[in-house]
Amino acid sequence: MKLEEASSPDNLLLECVSGSKAYGTDTPESDEDLRGVFVVPRRVLYGLSTIEQVSDTGNDETYYEVGRFVELLLKNNPNVMELLYMPEDCIRFRNSLMDLLQPELFLSKLCKDTFAGYAMTQVKKARGLNKKIVNPMEVERKSLLEFCFVVEGQGSVPLETWLAKKGIQQSECGLVSIPHMRDVYGVYHDSSQTLGYRGVIRDNEGTELCLSSVPKGEQPVGWMNFNRDGFKRHCKEYKEYWQWVNERNEARYTTNVEHGKNYDSKNLMHTFRLLDTAAEIAREGRIGVRRPNREFLMSVRRGEFDYDDLIRMAEEKIEEIHELFAVSPLPETPDRKKAEEALVEIRERWYGL
Repeated sequence: MKLEEASSPDNLLLECVSGSKAYGTDTPESDEDLRGVFVVPRRVLYGLSTIEQVSDTGNDETYYEVGRFVELLLKNNPNVMELLYMPEDCIRFRNSLMDLLQPELFLSKLCKDTFAGYAMTQVKKARGLNKKIVNPMEVERKSLLEFCFVVEGQGSVPLETWLAKKGIQQSECGLVSIPHMRDVYGVYHDSSQTLGYRGVIRDNEGTELCLSSVPKGEQPVGWMNFNRDGFKRHCKEYKEYWQWVNERNEARYTTNVEHGKNYDSKNLMHTFRLLDTAAEIAREGRIGVRRPNREFLMSVRRGEFDYDDLIRMAEEKIEEIHELFAVSPLPETPDRKKAEEALVEIRERWYGL
């Protein structure tokens, strides 16, 4: 099913302007996001294919099939729950059948995890991004050799330093693993390069050490440890960093660099929006989509706070939310039976059954 079909009057139940324009945190550069709910044609519902939602390539427009919409409401999904509370000026179309999906059927203490829990993941994401901005990585990944160390005296020295002192090339060496000793190797040297030693590594792009067959009677010139865990961690961080560089929104990144606070200010703005919304749900039993504290949120977006102060404020807010939900009169979970009855009635009335 195409996006045009889902959003056509023949199938549409609800269409709203969502995102920053609904929250009141938009800027002149903000895109317009659309969210909606539709009903699949009866032949599709009765057939073998299932359609849960349709979106454009940039996810600026997303429409949920009503069955999937109710499933997400039962999970208290933030992006879906807010569609039941949209400001009037954001609603482009609303079929009266949407009245059957009353917010009180769905609003529950699950919101503590879906709103505040999601916000906490954003805090963790902000920490990760802070690390990437503050600690940029070199274009070339570190070599395996940088994670190898040779025993010397009562300590150890980097393998490359040790090789340089002895005037040995890594390609002239052979490694033999030591039984019962994880990542410990005997280092053998063949200056004539006639014994077929394979070197420590094949090349700087390699991810595994080379092992060699060593003739009997040969004596090791040293004992080496390979910090395998450190190398794996570096490779993971290297991959994540350059994936982030390749996929990041350059305009957004430039904004973060310009305010000089080393965090994704838009990310943290939405973190506080979600936390404030979660606290309101616990206190008032409703979702306020249009945020009353726009100026505070926009000041976060402009980078007017220090990173550590924002993280501390977020963690304090999360503690408050836990306390509020502990005494909230909201049900533990949504009323699944009544939600299903509402869904069935929507379909029956839509199809004229």
